[in-house]
Amino acid sequence: MLVHAVCILFVYHTPSPDILLNLTLHQLHFLSSEYFQVSAPHRSVLLTGLPQHQNGMYGLQHSVHHFQSFYNVKSLPVILRNNGVYTGIIGKYHVAPRSVYDFDYFKTGPIQQVGRNITYMRQLVRTFLQNAKEKDTPFFLYIAFFDTHRGSWNPEDQRKNGPFLNLWGDGGQGHGRIPDWEPHVYDPDKVLVPYFLPDTRAAREDIAAMYTSFNRMDQGIGLFMEELKASGHLDDTLVMFTADNGIPFPNAKTNLYEPGQGEPMMISSPLHTESWGKVGVSRAGKEGVCKSDRFGSTMDFTPTILDWFGVKYPSYNLNGVEARLTGKSLLPLLDNPSDPRFDHVFSSHDFHEVTMAYPMRVMRDDRYRLIHNLNYRAAYPLATDLYGCPTFQDILHRTTTGQPTHWFKTLDQYYYRDEWELYDLQADPEELHNLAYNPDYHHVFAKMNKTLFSWQEETNDHWRCMPHSILLGGQCHDMHNHEKTYSSDDDQGMVVV
Repeated sequence: MLVHAVCILFVYHTPSPDILLNLTLHQLHFLSSEYFQVSAPHRSVLLTGLPQHQNGMYGLQHSVHHFQSFYNVKSLPVILRNNGVYTGIIGKYHVAPRSVYDFDYFKTGPIQQVGRNITYMRQLVRTFLQNAKEKDTPFFLYIAFFDTHRGSWNPEDQRKNGPFLNLWGDGGQGHGRIPDWEPHVYDPDKVLVPYFLPDTRAAREDIAAMYTSFNRMDQGIGLFMEELKASGHLDDTLVMFTADNGIPFPNAKTNLYEPGQGEPMMISSPLHTESWGKVGVSRAGKEGVCKSDRFGSTMDFTPTILDWFGVKYPSYNLNGVEARLTGKSLLPLLDNPSDPRFDHVFSSHDFHEVTMAYPMRVMRDDRYRLIHNLNYRAAYPLATDLYGCPTFQDILHRTTTGQPTHWFKTLDQYYYRDEWELYDLQADPEELHNLAYNPDYHHVFAKMNKTLFSWQEETNDHWRCMPHSILLGGQCHDMHNHEKTYSSDDDQGMVVV
């Protein structure tokens, strides 16, 4: 499983008998989840149900980046608290302002302790569950690992603690010891190198380090589930698992190609215990499988959890327009893993770091991905952790010294992108052949573009007219800055602008 930072949510509520009759049994449904941004913006989507361009969390929250959601956004933890649910966060917070994203139980630092030290995190989970028991109330617990984020970009720090802090807490000299973690070291020669990364020694060692970070996270989840069981709530708690973006490697994190947009999603429900532990593929049509190939997104988390608690989304305006959830509750998928309503998802990206203005809007269905790069005339920007990672540094070194990179793209292909990209994921799963300007696919492009634009209108996307028009009075007005060929009165021949 290729994931980046991971979120796991415990949602405890005993439904009424009527709700039980309407919900079918489910467990471990694996959904093809698409993310809406990265890191802070993604977390804002998960906790509000609104895409980042609508909730205002356009980029990273910390340091000089300083992005935050609008003050009147109604977030999931606040909505639940107002409806008698005890809420908590353990781990990486990375959203703002606190008044919007407020929790009753708030444990977000020190970051490595609350996000990687699974023994310490286990103690925090235990305390939260004890508090909920004393309050005798439904609860919502949001656990945000800092694994599997990269550690420091500094080469000396990487040598000491590993590129993913994968040596931190392993018991080695100067590393400290996490008591509940049994570290597993992976052989770089045996790791699976995905198609979008170069098969080089640097990449293999990088991937192996990431796997050890996965191993720490995986053992931590097991500890937390033990705490849930010990509290007596394993059989009445909904558990949801996802990640906040693609792995921190080129072509994945901050990108909206498949390696960046595809995320893990698992839902475990107490209403479907007979399928607990089963794994299958719905395409095969086998009885008892519990895997769906339908599409969901983190924009669906808020409506799903509100649906589970039987809480209505509040009515309010955001920037002069009614705020409405365009995501859907995923609970019907647990009833019918082939539900045809879940046939596409949208994605939205504006920034990562404040220097990385590269807005993208995307639609993905079961065959095609359409990407609109609004700042396509600029070189694609790099996140600092991606630039500093050993895999990308090796690509740069090989490129500048004229050596084979063993990558499936050149740097120019990676940096410079067309305004529109359309890929047939069945015929071209690596997304190397752009069909957006192929007349044979105009009908596909036009249909998806119309659907994407309608979603942008519905979510009050103020980027929806870009890059060739400006939004005024709710309408797009042409700026006449298109790339086109025309006759010049001053010069002979044709001029391209």
